[in-house]
Amino acid sequence: MPDAYLTAAGAFLPGPPVANEGIASRIGAIDDRSETFGRLALRQNRITTRHYALEDDGTVLRSNAEMAALAVTDAVGKSERTLADIDLLGAATTQGDLLVPGHASAVQAALGIGPVELASVQSVCAGSLIAAKAASLQVMADGKQAAAVAGSEFSSRWFRPAFYARAPLQDPQFRTSLEFLRWTLSDGAGAIVIEPRPNERRQSFRIDWIKLVSLAHMFDPCMAAGAPPERRSARAGGWSHDPRAALADGALVLWQDMHLLKRIIRAWVGEYLKLIDQGAFEPEQVDWLLCHYSAESLREEIVSILKTTGGMIDAEKWFTNLHTKGNTGAAALFIMLDEFITRGIASPGDRVLCIVPESGRAMIGFMMLTAI
Repeated sequence: MPDAYLTAAGAFLPGPPVANEGIASRIGAIDDRSETFGRLALRQNRITTRHYALEDDGTVLRSNAEMAALAVTDAVGKSERTLADIDLLGAATTQGDLLVPGHASAVQAALGIGPVELASVQSVCAGSLIAAKAASLQVMADGKQAAAVAGSEFSSRWFRPAFYARAPLQDPQFRTSLEFLRWTLSDGAGAIVIEPRPNERRQSFRIDWIKLVSLAHMFDPCMAAGAPPERRSARAGGWSHDPRAALADGALVLWQDMHLLKRIIRAWVGEYLKLIDQGAFEPEQVDWLLCHYSAESLREEIVSILKTTGGMIDAEKWFTNLHTKGNTGAAALFIMLDEFITRGIASPGDRVLCIVPESGRAMIGFMMLTAI
């Protein structure tokens, strides 16, 4: 069975970088308290610039599918392939431009390629690794020669004030959680190319393994839209039974349970430690760590737990571009990989561990790469 290699990475970030003082004009203010909550969120996430696919007046610069297609085009352009060579297209996002059909179909149409096999993943941040695992297995076991995988997000469209017209904003815990997302998430797309042989012109990475673990049997939804928190696990959900009532009830607001998240962080670290105990890797043998996290405050919590459990990877081995590219959810890892590869940080033989925790319902993904 052949190996699978990550032979190129690409990214697309819409519009010019938006500094902190420009956020309110881009996503709008719910009320006169929004910027107060926003300043708190910015102190927690420490993001300095990000990108939005919306103009100040709400004009859409690029659709989710278009951003994904442009990232794939960028990645393929750095490979030894052409778009016509792609025989598998994977696409992951939290929410596509349409409820139906799948996001990968829209990305394929935006690329104008085909016929091609598709893998469409609707999850949150870890969706990119779900799609990457599907693609790498197809390369290894099903003879695919050039798989392109995109992760993309159009988060800002959730944040326009109209979504919050009837939301229970008087609840300080709920208000803090939704404002955290409004001032933390942003738009963009990243992509990778996976092939059965390395790129002869650029640095490649052998995909040693990808492991995904869902703990949905242990936790309620932590980040969700479609039902208010108190009905997060109800059989009927919230948005589909009566969409107009759902909007009036605030069910279409994107929210995160920050208290539950702190419990889930410990479970994520537990899965990481299990991999060490199983012999998947030793922390001191990892040369680079690309860990997706939504805010520096959450990274500090993770680091604190890792230090007390002996699982810490030295801080100087951590690579992130959260502060300049923003938190782009399912796109974040691939956008990170694109900059990491472009800057030529890894040396041949380096082991690169990628970690993507997903707060949606307690999922976490791991990918080990070896630089070629």
